[in-house]
Amino acid sequence: MRRSSVLKDLVALTKPRIIRLNLIAAFGGYWVASKWDPDIWILVWMLIGSTLTMASSCVVNNYWDRDLDLKMERTRDRALPQKRLSPGFVLGYGIALGIAGLAVLFLLVNPLTGWLGLLGMFVYIVVYTMWLKRSSTWSTSVGGVSGAMPPVIGYCAVTNEVDAGAWILFALLFLWQPAHFWSLAIRRKEEYKAAGFPLLPVVKGVTRTKWQMLPYILLLIPASILMYYYDYVGIYFLVLSVGIAAVWFVHAVGGLRAKDDEKWAKTDFMISINYLMIMFLTMVLNTTGV
Repeated sequence: MRRSSVLKDLVALTKPRIIRLNLIAAFGGYWVASKWDPDIWILVWMLIGSTLTMASSCVVNNYWDRDLDLKMERTRDRALPQKRLSPGFVLGYGIALGIAGLAVLFLLVNPLTGWLGLLGMFVYIVVYTMWLKRSSTWSTSVGGVSGAMPPVIGYCAVTNEVDAGAWILFALLFLWQPAHFWSLAIRRKEEYKAAGFPLLPVVKGVTRTKWQMLPYILLLIPASILMYYYDYVGIYFLVLSVGIAAVWFVHAVGGLRAKDDEKWAKTDFMISINYLMIMFLTMVLNTTGV
């Protein structure tokens, strides 16, 4: 294989879009805790360590799901299903990334961030990928624990403790993920069904999934209010985050009457992405000072 093609596959195995979104969250968590007085090197090492641990989890996820990925149009062209890379090499690559990432967090940030990174990897690889993803509709909700780690790691890189701010940041990402992912799962329901993934839309149906999205979206509102109440952010964050969550909730409720589920789910997915981006951008810009 050409070197550029191999490099492209190695990058794709890490799922860079997922990493990018999570790095925004990690930066937001760090900035909230640092209150505009960052230690640049701690910030840099935290982002590097987070990137490597997340990349490791995604690579191992690709390794484990290689047989089912071949059954889905969205994933069948990945390196492992197409046998452009060997499974053993990909597994070793994922393990190496994880060791490097944990070493950075434990040794160059602080041990707490290392343990949080290890927890996130364990939940994503073992609990989500190896266990629940193939056996239960709870995979999305429980797997949200790993996706909620980046802002907590960023926050604890500064505080070195899990306090109210860490728990609220965890809640924001944990609550965001199921509704975000289920909107994608509704669009790809038939693909997931063919591949054998027991996701909520596949097992319980689209209407049940839409109903189950509602409490997650609604609970984002009190979580945002708590960020303001505990003086981590200012009024602009409160207004924007609550406002966008309310728009998302109204759209989700409207989905119960939608005739075109795919069109509704596509819009809902875009609202969820924009909610996360705007929320963390506002969180950074409207973090309260010392």
